[in-house]
Amino acid sequence: MGGGFASQNTLHGQYLPAEEVVPSVEQFADAISSGLFELSTSFDELPTLILETGRALIDDAGYLISKVIANKRLSNGKRAVIIDAGVNILFTSFWYKHKIHPANETGVHNEDTAIYGPLCMNIDCIRESIVFPNVKKDDLLVIDYVGAYDMTQWMQFIAMRPNVVMIMQDGTVELIRKAEDIDYIEQQEVLPSKLKISK
Repeated sequence: MGGGFASQNTLHGQYLPAEEVVPSVEQFADAISSGLFELSTSFDELPTLILETGRALIDDAGYLISKVIANKRLSNGKRAVIIDAGVNILFTSFWYKHKIHPANETGVHNEDTAIYGPLCMNIDCIRESIVFPNVKKDDLLVIDYVGAYDMTQWMQFIAMRPNVVMIMQDGTVELIRKAEDIDYIEQQEVLPSKLKISK
């Protein structure tokens, strides 16, 4: 059975948060296995069941840490926070309402806020509306559940893709993908001999 078991991310247009809508893995397994056990077959004749649950496992394993680079007020008075991670790094924000929270404790005052990335495009919006505490420039934000389909859709647009690290079971941090630089971007380019300037 394929299709990918849903992660805990909430889709745009979904009223309730995903944790209240998406069944647990146990409920998912129970719904399938109870149907199999109702078959008029012996235990030895039950079919082998193979499930594709990658999104549920991988999405929850990835987190993005971003820095606040500015605060501003929009023309309608709404607060906006600009962070250093845009849709070039968080492409899945086009269909997910990612859970976003400050890395450290903040004040108790919350306000309806829009969160934007640093790109020069009006589509660079991570969240159009989220009730969010006051954060200052250089504060760190954590964006949850970015493990599935996000790294594969990163774009080298305006900013290079950053380092990717893994937090090990013993608490140490290991680099698993180096940050990109201009040499990495250009290494696959080939200049045809006809375009080379002869000396």
